[in-house]
Amino acid sequence: MDDEVHTSGRSGAAPDSAGPEPMPRLFRGLSGRLLWLTVIFVMMAEVLIFVPTIATMRMNWLRDRLDTAAAAGIVIDGLQPAELPRAVQDDTLLATGTKVLALRKDGTSRLLAATDTQPQVDEVFDLSKTSMLGSMRDALDTLVFGGGRIIRVYGPIGESDMIIELVMTDDALRKDMLKYSKMMFLISLLISLITAVLIFLAINRMMIMPIRRLTKSMQLFSEHPEDPGRVFEGDRSRGELAVAGRHLTAMQVQLQRTLKQQKNLVDLGLAVSKINHDMRNILASAQLMSDRLTDVEDPMVRSFAPKLLRTIDRAVGYTSEVLAYGQASEAAPRRRRIRFEALSQEVRDMLGIDAEGGIEFIEQIAADLEVDCDSEQLFRVIHNLCRNAHQALINLDPEDTAVVRRITVTAHRVGSVVSITIDDTGPGMPRKARENLFSAFRGSARSGGTGLGLVIARELVLAHGGTIALVEKPGPGTQFRIEIPDRPVSLEDYRARA
Repeated sequence: MDDEVHTSGRSGAAPDSAGPEPMPRLFRGLSGRLLWLTVIFVMMAEVLIFVPTIATMRMNWLRDRLDTAAAAGIVIDGLQPAELPRAVQDDTLLATGTKVLALRKDGTSRLLAATDTQPQVDEVFDLSKTSMLGSMRDALDTLVFGGGRIIRVYGPIGESDMIIELVMTDDALRKDMLKYSKMMFLISLLISLITAVLIFLAINRMMIMPIRRLTKSMQLFSEHPEDPGRVFEGDRSRGELAVAGRHLTAMQVQLQRTLKQQKNLVDLGLAVSKINHDMRNILASAQLMSDRLTDVEDPMVRSFAPKLLRTIDRAVGYTSEVLAYGQASEAAPRRRRIRFEALSQEVRDMLGIDAEGGIEFIEQIAADLEVDCDSEQLFRVIHNLCRNAHQALINLDPEDTAVVRRITVTAHRVGSVVSITIDDTGPGMPRKARENLFSAFRGSARSGGTGLGLVIARELVLAHGGTIALVEKPGPGTQFRIEIPDRPVSLEDYRARA
């Protein structure tokens, strides 16, 4: 393995025990509300049309009465100077539906027919001067409050200067207006229902059915999101819902990939936890046995014993934190000033890099360069990057002696920031690894790798408030740059030191 493996013990959320919510009934869902809203809106539109229509109907009714009265009045006027008998007057008033009939001609007014008692007039209407707004107001007044009132109506006869005038009750007028209103209501209701049904059928086909299909797919997918057969199958049309369906398909496919990766993490975490349990016992035994090496008199053993003990101690520490990935963040850095040259040499010794192996390890580091960091965490960062570089160089053709195999570690300070560069002359990172550089299980540069080394390195560098990035270089190879800033000094610490 080229990287430390950290796993997550979390799994997907438990499904809702209550099951998916059932779809609403056809007329209780969106389509049903749309049907009723269409009926209401059409009826509201019909009300706006009804007011001027009923006003026009009232004006036409009154004009018809005036025209009928005018025809009778002209005949009666032609009989002058004779006066109509009482019986003829009553028949004329009955035929015209009036109580008083008069004619204005040449500036004079003549009573043509009248009842025995003169009625008390409640309203007067001049049909020649009535505006549309006034006509609508009068129509609503007659429709709501009319009945039993005496009205006086007059207007010109055709294009002549004669004016016919009549007095009558508004009972017949209101009765006809109510009949007309009832007919208009029934027609409006029929139109609104037909319109609503047509709109309902059209919207149900164009919107409701696709929406129900999308909703059903989401419900089925939520029950078993790992089943590829439950991914929504959209179409290639250009409608908004078709676009939403294609996006839903893409989201479900991506979610299945994520769930698969999550399952891999869970399985890997279980396997690592089992291995970790036994590995800690083995390392503890190795630690006890390696302590005896300090008593050996051999100079070479004495020189390697401290490094071996420190390596085993570090391995024991790693096994205690190996399950941290995906469950909790790394521990906060315990920062202090360290000499970076010694840390770099320790990385080289641990990797076993020497000139006889055909790989050069060049350090361009000032002997007095200090870094404000957690030494163990920075060691893991540099070790991960150098180990990846070392494995990339090992995979090069060993028979070709002309190939340059070199790892260069460079570090320098700029103000309060230490810049560290790790460069190698290997084949470089493939495109897929570059696109998923700091993604676990996707950013590995070699077959069989997990990519966790770069993920861990990035997490540790960010914990120091620094940055890590892949640097583009003109030649082959891979170059990473790490920048570690010093800790900011608080005013309290500054004043305490002063």
